[in-house]
This record gives sequence, structure tokens and C-alpha cells, in this order.
Amino acid sequence: MGGATVGAGAVPASQVQLQTPGTRKRRDMGARRMETDCNPVELGSMSGFEESSELNGFEGTDMKDMRLEAEAVVNDVLFAVNSMFVSKSLRCADDVAYINVETKERNRYCLELTEAGLRVVGYGFDQVEDHLQTPYHETVYSLLDTLSPAYREAFGNALLQRLEALKRDGQS
Repeated sequence: MGGATVGAGAVPASQVQLQTPGTRKRRDMGARRMETDCNPVELGSMSGFEESSELNGFEGTDMKDMRLEAEAVVNDVLFAVNSMFVSKSLRCADDVAYINVETKERNRYCLELTEAGLRVVGYGFDQVEDHLQTPYHETVYSLLDTLSPAYREAFGNALLQRLEALKRDGQS
């Protein structure tokens, strides 16, 4: 698939930020984005930030197993796709997980979830095609929005139903 376009919410691989000890993460609608608190190079020169028993293992305490993140992604959008599940045959680790999804249009994809975001890595369940150069998306919503018009419709309908329920609750 040559010449893939970058859609709204997509992040080109050249702009992907890597996590360093000087970054922190915040939740953003099921995806993870990073903000820099300070320049990581300056950490060694700041008093109180020397390598000590206090900081040993600090970076690992903020990291989550990507399988848990992938399961949260699946639960967020399962209502708007035919099928979606964390791969049981592809390796999941602290830094990567794979999600299989079948859209309402019956198209199948294998998605990779990393700190950089989500991207399509294959056009079938449990398929990773190394030659694919697909863009990263910050959220599963952005990714599915580019892949599936029926997802867009299902998401819009669910939103409308929630708003109508809020309106009814507010009138009672």
C-alpha cells in the first residue's frame, strides 16, 4: 500500500516521541500521550535526581503491560465493530500488544499498540507484514474512523443515544 495518506489524528513515524526518564504520561480517551517535564539530559545535573535507591526502578513503575492497555482499547470500541480481541498468538510485552479487529464492513486488520499509538500492521488476523509503512494514530477512535465508515456511524449513533438519555434524565 504505497503512498498512504496521513489522516486526522495520525502521527507520522518520524514524529513519534520515545519515553525517557524525563517524560510522564497522561491518559487521553484510552490512548497514551507523553508530555516532557524537563530535558532528560538535565536530570543528572539536578540535585536530588542522582541515581540512588530512591530512583532505581522508577521508570518501570509508571509503565503498564500493553496487554492491559490493549484490553481497555478493545472494551472501548467493541460495540462499533463486528469483532475485536487481543491476539493470543502474537507476542505481547510491556512495550507492544497486537489487536485483531473485524470492521462492520467485514474487513480484517491486525493492529499494533505501542507507546507511539496504534497502527495497522496486517490485513488479516494475527498477520504482521513488516513492509507496511502505516501511520500511527493517537487513539483507536481516530484509527477506526479512517478504516470504517460503519464505525463512524455506530459511534455517532451511540453518542446520540447517550445525549438523548442525558436530556431525558435532566427533564425528570
